[in-house]
Amino acid sequence: MKVTVVGVGYVGLVAAACMAEVGNHVVCVDSDRKKIKDLKNGVIPIYEPGLTEIVKHNYEAGRLIFTTDLKEGVDNSLVIFLAVGTPSADDGSADISAILKVAEDIAEVMTEYRIIVTKSTVPVGTAKKVCTVMGRKTEKPFDYVSNPEFLKEGAAVDDFLKPDRVVIGTENPAVMEIMKQIYGPFMRKSSRIIFMDPASAEMTKYAANVMLATRISFVNEISGLCDKFGADVELVRAGIGSDSRIGNAFIFPGLGFGGSCFPKDVRALIHMGREEGCTMTIAESVQQANQTQQDRFAGKVIDYFGEKCDQTKLAVWGLAFKARTDDIRESPAIYCIRKFLAAGMKVKAYDPEAMGPAGAALEGKIETVTNGYEVLEGADALVICTDWQEFRTPDFEDIVKRLKKPVIFDGRNLYEPKFVRKQGIEYHSIGRP
Repeated sequence: MKVTVVGVGYVGLVAAACMAEVGNHVVCVDSDRKKIKDLKNGVIPIYEPGLTEIVKHNYEAGRLIFTTDLKEGVDNSLVIFLAVGTPSADDGSADISAILKVAEDIAEVMTEYRIIVTKSTVPVGTAKKVCTVMGRKTEKPFDYVSNPEFLKEGAAVDDFLKPDRVVIGTENPAVMEIMKQIYGPFMRKSSRIIFMDPASAEMTKYAANVMLATRISFVNEISGLCDKFGADVELVRAGIGSDSRIGNAFIFPGLGFGGSCFPKDVRALIHMGREEGCTMTIAESVQQANQTQQDRFAGKVIDYFGEKCDQTKLAVWGLAFKARTDDIRESPAIYCIRKFLAAGMKVKAYDPEAMGPAGAALEGKIETVTNGYEVLEGADALVICTDWQEFRTPDFEDIVKRLKKPVIFDGRNLYEPKFVRKQGIEYHSIGRP
């Protein structure tokens, strides 16, 4: 099948590459000329495991086309996916101006029937708005589908190729069949396509993300209480996770959630509720709990050094909001580093993929190095902010030798406290005595 994806950012590029991987011919459209030029030259704008290989393979095979010409994509595809950004506006709402602009532009160049599919995360009611703006610009027939993405950064390619579920928001049986054709190759073992109306599909995306954010915030709140009572949050997590009604997913204590989805979607759900006079009490509490958790961890480090903060040099492992990505959007690591800098501390940091974006976001106020052990030289403590695999079994003897004082603040509970302390290291983690 011939399809077009408008917007080759994180969601759009993964979707386009994976659809091409199963034999579709995919036109990728983006207004960023440099990005399109880079993609043609094999330069992938984001770090995502497995993505570079399938983009290059399918581009060389002629199944992926990169262009800035929207009309080229509209003319050559029955199905057009919208994957442009929907960032948070100042009031917390999702800014869908880019979605509406692309929809208008598509309507103006359409010469026959098309199916418009939104992959971007958009607030409930967007379906009606898109149909309205397109109806004003064209008399050609079209159908609208809400098809929210459920991709985890760091595992997005696998998530697309082997999805837990695919949500399709349309009430047109003919369109359902076409969407089945597109997603059929990813359903070889069993069909996991769920059909519903567009508004319910839009709501499903927000409900899922805020539910997951709630689980993270809850266990983080419990970790704070564990600190007060001397309980061990890791044992508590094992205890509650063994309950089949709860399970183990998303109940790992840490610095809090970040990235491009959870914070934005929590804010948007809160805003949607306020607009309709329906207070989203749990979502508001999740937002506050996440902020509190980041402040609690940064405060633990700052309080430890007290009046000597302006004489303190910290080594930081991890800048991305999570492992296996270079994404620093709303990263708890960046938030905490800003707190450290404001307290007068100096910071030297290492991350396998995110040092470039982080350095720019922090305006060059930190020093970065290309080796995780080099960052330790002469530092007063090591602060771990991201759970990269290479941080899980480090050379503790080398850490002790390089640090001025052997102290670790572990924001991801990567190590067993008794073992680390036996190495002669003062160890502070999340919610463990």
